[in-house]
Amino acid sequence: MTPTELLKKLDFTKGNGLIPVITQDAKTKTVLMQAYANKEAVELTLKTKKATYWSRSRNEIWIKGETSGNTQKIISISTDCDCDSLLYLVEQTGPACHTGEYSCFYNQLL
Repeated sequence: MTPTELLKKLDFTKGNGLIPVITQDAKTKTVLMQAYANKEAVELTLKTKKATYWSRSRNEIWIKGETSGNTQKIISISTDCDCDSLLYLVEQTGPACHTGEYSCFYNQLL
């Protein structure tokens, strides 16, 4: 299936116009963060190769690193089997988490 065909198959209906995006460091495979994207954010990500999300708190498009400088250059994008979530493999510059941690997943429960 081509990327264009996959884009058309993405199912934004389950999340009220949003789909979850898991972002992972392409080199280390560390899971960096989880965010959401609408169709426009996905299209911008594909066009610019900059990880772009939908900020639910600000209700607007959010390009990772736009204000912090902690950018995410897209290496590859995959969809899950149901086409209702995405995996971004990125080249991370600086910390991914707003707390200053490299990954948002630093609180271990078990």
